[in-house]
Amino acid sequence: MAYEKELQIALLAVQRATILTKQVFHSHAKGTLSKSDASPVTIGDFGAQALLISALAHAFPSDAIVAEEESSDLRDNAELRRTVWDLVKDVQLDSKEAENLLGGAVKSDAAMLDIIDKGNSSGGNKGRIWALDPIDGTKGFLRGGQYAVCLALMVDGDVKVGVLGCPNLPVDDAAPLSVNIGANASDEEGKGVLFGAVLGEGATSRPMTRGELQKETKIQMKQIEDLKAATFCESVEAGHSSHGDQAEIASQLGITKASVRMDSQAKYASIARGAGDIYLRLPVRKDYQEKIWDHAAGDLIVREAGGEVTDAEGKRLDFGKGRTLAENKGVVAAPKQVHGKVLEVVKSVLGKK
Repeated sequence: MAYEKELQIALLAVQRATILTKQVFHSHAKGTLSKSDASPVTIGDFGAQALLISALAHAFPSDAIVAEEESSDLRDNAELRRTVWDLVKDVQLDSKEAENLLGGAVKSDAAMLDIIDKGNSSGGNKGRIWALDPIDGTKGFLRGGQYAVCLALMVDGDVKVGVLGCPNLPVDDAAPLSVNIGANASDEEGKGVLFGAVLGEGATSRPMTRGELQKETKIQMKQIEDLKAATFCESVEAGHSSHGDQAEIASQLGITKASVRMDSQAKYASIARGAGDIYLRLPVRKDYQEKIWDHAAGDLIVREAGGEVTDAEGKRLDFGKGRTLAENKGVVAAPKQVHGKVLEVVKSVLGKK
């Protein structure tokens, strides 16, 4: 299989990083900071990014990395740095089996800071570039909802490998989405899924563990016989996607079921395995540019599961323009046979504004 090693390393790295995020998820003090862009950052973001990049740098030392976080807050805050380093150390000791499979380790808190900053690539459409989000859906993570650890490999701007770790989603691919799945979530027994895809090879899910990878199951988007019965997924935050426009689109499509709101690329994963059907992320302002790490893995997983993903104008998402989807506005993800109809209504509703 093409990119077999890349997929295995990505799956193992994401699985190990979720061990750390799950520990932080259960703590009462998640170490929230306020970044310059006003979004929350937790010790989980820093620790997971260090673990992800250390695995990539060991296995593929020549590859570039685009990551969300940088270490300046840790360099300026010794107490926070020690907290993150203690977590990274503990996870490495706790997951020796995964460590042996991945190779290498973060050796010290100083090395951890340098590793975190290896995610400073400007991206682009040349060469091998990994895009990662250590905790996608940080607000969901903080409020006890859905979140995902996300990793994707792009080669010359085209996504070739995508992996999502969703600790709070049910392992059962057939489990329907409940309206409240985005809140009061847990990683209890029966929860925790790794999703993976390689371009041209299909998409899979498997239960998360603390060591070797579990057996995979092929996943497919659900065939929609009647759009009126479809389940919409959308962001919890109104600042991320226009809830009003989505409601109008649902109405025009004849959909009466309440939308399922959850944070992170767990939405991509949910529709890819048929638990949901359609994911819309509609522009809330003209100047906003989506980050590539928020969509690269999910985009590939949905397409490999039989779906189609475009922006709100019908263009494929272009991951070769840098750290953002600079030439795309919004996201429309749906099974291939209905994507055109959904897109037609999206264009109609947004065109009135």
